[in-house]
Amino acid sequence: MYLTQTDIAHNSAMLNRVAAAAATEGAADAGVDPFTWAAEWALVWAAAPGWADAWDSAKASDIADPGRDESVITDTMILSQVQAMEPFTRLGEVA
Repeated sequence: MYLTQTDIAHNSAMLNRVAAAAATEGAADAGVDPFTWAAEWALVWAAAPGWADAWDSAKASDIADPGRDESVITDTMILSQVQAMEPFTRLGEVA
């Protein structure tokens, strides 16, 4: 499971999708760059419940890049996780 979580966290499409969700939720308004936030917190959002199972299932089904397939980890799943991690802070800052 941890290896899968690191694969999710380091997948460029997932980083971009999470950053986009953070941007729509107002990360920049909070003074936090969405891309920086997504990268710094990648191992946290990648550990969201159900994501590793969905990723492994996609890989077993020969989906080459599960991060680019919106049916694997949906935009709704991403948005829910990003919202659960608000308020936006840089890693190491107190919320």
